[in-house]
Amino acid sequence: MTRPLLLASTSPFRKALLEKLQYPFETAGPDTDETAHPDETAEQLVTRLAEAKAKACADDYPAHLIIGSDQVCVINGHIVGKPHTSDNAFRQLQAASGQVVTFYTGLCLYNAVTGDSDVICEPFHVHFRTLTEQEIRNYIQRETPLNCAGSFKSEGLGIALFDKLEGRDPNTLVGLPLIALRDMLAKQGVAIL
Repeated sequence: MTRPLLLASTSPFRKALLEKLQYPFETAGPDTDETAHPDETAEQLVTRLAEAKAKACADDYPAHLIIGSDQVCVINGHIVGKPHTSDNAFRQLQAASGQVVTFYTGLCLYNAVTGDSDVICEPFHVHFRTLTEQEIRNYIQRETPLNCAGSFKSEGLGIALFDKLEGRDPNTLVGLPLIALRDMLAKQGVAIL
C-alpha cells in the first residue's frame, strides 16, 4: 500500500527531482509569505519556510505526507533570492565570481494525519570560477536564469561557471535533497525500493 504524497511546490525543477524516486505524488502550490524575518539566518529562513509551505497544504490534503522545500543562496554573507531581471542576475553572478557561494535548502516532511514534522537544512557549496563580464552576459543571454536563486541552473549551462561543487547530494543544489527525503520517508514507513 502506498501512502499519499504531496509536493507543496509548483517548481518544475523540484517536480522533476521528485520524479527520480519513482513514487506516485501530487503537487500543489502553497500560499506562503516568503518574507524573511528580521535577524533571521539563512538556515532559519529556509527551515521555517519549508515547514510553512508543507503545512499550508494540509487542509486540502489531510491524509497526505507533504513535502515542503525552500532554498536561498548566500553570497558574501548576504541572502540572495531569485533575480527576476537580467540586471539583477548580472549583479548576482558578478558578486559570485571567484567566491564560494553557499546554498541552504530547507526540507520538511509533514504528516498531515499526525501533525508531525521532520525538518532539516542542507547546505551545498559552489566554488565559482573568476568570471569575465562577457561570460556573465553570455550565460544570462543563453540560459535566462531569472527564476533561479543565485542566477544559474547547475543542471544546465550553469555548470560552466564553477570550479568545484561540494555537498552531500547534488539534488540539493537544484532545490530538493533527495537523499535526506528518502530517509524521512523511510521513517514514515514509505519504502522507495
